[in-house]
Amino acid sequence: MIKKNKIKLIKGVFSPEDSKEILNNLYNSKISFHNMKNFSSNERLGQPDKLSVKRLPELKEAIKNIAVILNTAVEKNFKVKLNSVVEIELVSTK
Repeated sequence: MIKKNKIKLIKGVFSPEDSKEILNNLYNSKISFHNMKNFSSNERLGQPDKLSVKRLPELKEAIKNIAVILNTAVEKNFKVKLNSVVEIELVSTK
């Protein structure tokens, strides 16, 4: 049996500004990854990477939603509690 592993990525209470920086860095990193993956697929195979093409608009939409939430936190003078866990599970390729 293969066990799932959970690793804490983010845990804490932050200002809206710090929260924005943390989350934008994470999402922009994912966007860069998918842009490069898509570019590489176009160069090597002459076709876009289907997963990246699907995922890019989802990530950009998430950034917009995060901005709305954090703007509300600024308006109401709230702090932001962030909790994020990465689950890692090994999956057989057989």
